[in-house]
Amino acid sequence: MRVVRSQRTRLARAWCALLAGAAALLVGCHSSTIFTPGTPVLTMGNTVNTSDFAGYVVNIDGISLTDNNGNVITLLGVSETADLVRLTHLSELVEAPAVPAATYVSATVTIDYTYGILSPIVNGVPTTATIYDASGALATSYSCVVTFDPAHPLVITNQESTRLQLDVDLAASGSVNTSDSPLTVTVQPFITLSVAPADSTVLRARGLFVTTQGVSSGFYMNLRPFYDEVSALGALVVNTTDKTYYNVNGVSYTGAAGVTALAGQPVDTPMAAYGTLDNLSTITPTFNATAVYAGTSLESEIAEYFTGIVSSRSGSTINLRGVTYFPPPVLTYPPIVNGLAVSTAFYDNVPVTLASSTVVSEDGVAAAGLSADSISVGQEITVYGQATLDTSTGQPLSLDASSGQVRISSTPIWGTLNSASAGTASLGLLSAGGLGPNAFNFAGTGTTSANDATPANYLVSTGTLNESALAAGTLVQLNGIVTPFGSAPPDFTATSVTPASATVQQVVIEWSNAAEATAPFSSYGSAGIVVNLANTALSPIRYIRSGPTTVGVDSLPTSPAFTITTMGATGPLVLAVGSEALTTGVSVFNTAAGFATGLHTALNGTNRVFRLVAYGQYDSATNSFIATRIYVALQEST
Repeated sequence: MRVVRSQRTRLARAWCALLAGAAALLVGCHSSTIFTPGTPVLTMGNTVNTSDFAGYVVNIDGISLTDNNGNVITLLGVSETADLVRLTHLSELVEAPAVPAATYVSATVTIDYTYGILSPIVNGVPTTATIYDASGALATSYSCVVTFDPAHPLVITNQESTRLQLDVDLAASGSVNTSDSPLTVTVQPFITLSVAPADSTVLRARGLFVTTQGVSSGFYMNLRPFYDEVSALGALVVNTTDKTYYNVNGVSYTGAAGVTALAGQPVDTPMAAYGTLDNLSTITPTFNATAVYAGTSLESEIAEYFTGIVSSRSGSTINLRGVTYFPPPVLTYPPIVNGLAVSTAFYDNVPVTLASSTVVSEDGVAAAGLSADSISVGQEITVYGQATLDTSTGQPLSLDASSGQVRISSTPIWGTLNSASAGTASLGLLSAGGLGPNAFNFAGTGTTSANDATPANYLVSTGTLNESALAAGTLVQLNGIVTPFGSAPPDFTATSVTPASATVQQVVIEWSNAAEATAPFSSYGSAGIVVNLANTALSPIRYIRSGPTTVGVDSLPTSPAFTITTMGATGPLVLAVGSEALTTGVSVFNTAAGFATGLHTALNGTNRVFRLVAYGQYDSATNSFIATRIYVALQEST
């Protein structure tokens, strides 16, 4: 176990406010200098099907922008702790501060691994690793210069908002050394920033409640992202509808009743809204929320919060795997590492005690009759209660949620289809919540022991969905809720079923730090990249991944040659090449032609390629991978 130092040990940056009635509405964080302001709406995430990690907790120590006149503006001036694995499932609206209207050509992002927690998934289970950099030293803090596409710089316009998307790509940022004992990870952060549209990407906006006044159906909030306990990083107008779900202090509401319940909460009540960005034509961005959580439903001054996957249950005791830990602001025994108070930790497993008095709700659903018995093996949950802590380390040994609350959230599972008919399906279960079947003990999940869930024949209710047209053996991703404990079959109720061919797939190809890695491609240009599979610097890591399964690139047809291309891609392109260690950093391009030019400049006969990572779909008819994102990470010095 390792932990990340607490936000409580850092100073919150100064912030400027406007008054909304008696409430403070944050609009910017600057000195008294008068300037024409606009708002970069910083979002962060890299939504993919799966990850090599159960937890990836690091500090984002700062973000600055440089304009075309060389002026440097601090965008994020307070260190934020983030679990980057959570961002592979759901993007985060980080902040919306006012900055001078200008054209910005580059940014500098600092990532700190000093107290990081990286927990790769090895043989289906989370395993905490020691973190090193490319030189073999323990990883510390690294600043990466990111240059925007010269044809698509970040333009901040007076009194308007512009979305800016940040991605720390985990696959391009290092390698898991599974042969090491104990386990190690070598990191070299690969970061991109790109101007992005206000699209249908689902975001979490965490922060503080301000007021419902001035919004016809909704509220104002100030942003406080990730696990921050002290900052306020910009204002947001949140619009809701009569279908918006609310969970306020453990009580569920829908529509206007939720607005009323929220209006009764004190200013600065912790809250989070889930939804999509809306209007960016004004200096304060607007957000359309489908779900809102406030008060103890999100966090508390006196309770510990754990998010993880239920791996087993015996009576009223459950065991959580892959646990992100969020403590209250003040602990009697705060975790101590190297003399520093720390928080926001990650643990491989923690036991939790439930009771009939535990308040249980299902995210996004105003469901009645839920109880502790609703929680079963394979379910992703967030639970709060009172932890028993090790008095010397502050590490939680267990959690008592008898007087606490559990939020059941939608859990992603993957499997190969055995058979399907209208309303039902049988899967060979491959993963639940990112963990393999061997991470779970399904004893007690069925009405009898003979009915306990079995990974080889995992029974799913698909409701009105009919997957009978899918062939046996089809790889599918499902989202939904696990059947209450002791009630299976079915084992799972799906709200969506998606064939792997329709999901975002990933290419990962790695090279060793050998001279041959300076020329890893047979050809490259605006038409695509052809990898030289005869290159002697190629490592065994070269595959296309769909969820938890991989197909080796070597097994693909040789004619035509396997090509990674943007031709035929839908949606905006984010293409990048570089390294944190280079003075030029990482260069981002939004066109295939610009990217091809950037590759020719970067592959100068000296720079060596470490990894190529791409996101999109494989087209078997053309033996090509059509990507909307391609990242070429260069080797760092050893």
